[in-house]
Amino acid sequence: MISDPATIRQLYGRRTGHKLRIGQAALVENLLPQMALPEKGQLDAPTLFGDERPLWLEIGFGRGEHMAGQAAANPQVGIIGAEPFLDGVVGALLEVEERGLTNVRLHNGDALDVLDRLPDASIDRLFLLHPDPWPKARHAKRRFVNPGPLDMVARVLKPGGEFRLGTDHPIYCRWAMMQMGKRRDFEWLALGPGDWQVRPDDWPQTRYEAKARRLGHEVWYFRYVRR
Repeated sequence: MISDPATIRQLYGRRTGHKLRIGQAALVENLLPQMALPEKGQLDAPTLFGDERPLWLEIGFGRGEHMAGQAAANPQVGIIGAEPFLDGVVGALLEVEERGLTNVRLHNGDALDVLDRLPDASIDRLFLLHPDPWPKARHAKRRFVNPGPLDMVARVLKPGGEFRLGTDHPIYCRWAMMQMGKRRDFEWLALGPGDWQVRPDDWPQTRYEAKARRLGHEVWYFRYVRR
């Protein structure tokens, strides 16, 4: 059950950025319809990919580097990406085109709408990488890592499914550890500091992480399994 749905239904942040160049606009017009989720109905592997396969979901995929890297390394998996910012969707479309990816589906909008349409226990792995930290205390309810959205994540993840969370913001790091520490439906897969201070080999780097490293920031990598 959603703990407090009234606090999570509004999408915070920008949807559009700079005006698209001609080539970018062409990708949105021609390639995005082939990659986009259907507007209505349940989202499952046969509907999206025509067969039964593991489904992964990335919430807020930025420019799509991580999602594309995972799709290329795991062609047997179907990956759904949700991103409200159109420039990010264009970046993902460029990755899809350049790599020739066929196992990606995109949603240019609120990830909560995608979560709503997924069946129970249908996702094998879910990624939330470098979400907006909303560092001011009065904005804490806007953070994705809150009881309501986490209830939705727990609903769609299969037992044994993995939730991966990455951040370079110390406030969000502490907040996430506090929120996840309260839950009994997730187990933290960490035996020592190296398990959350070192990026796993199968975790492609995002441009946000690369920027954080250039600025001298620490980056934290959390892996939780659905009990």
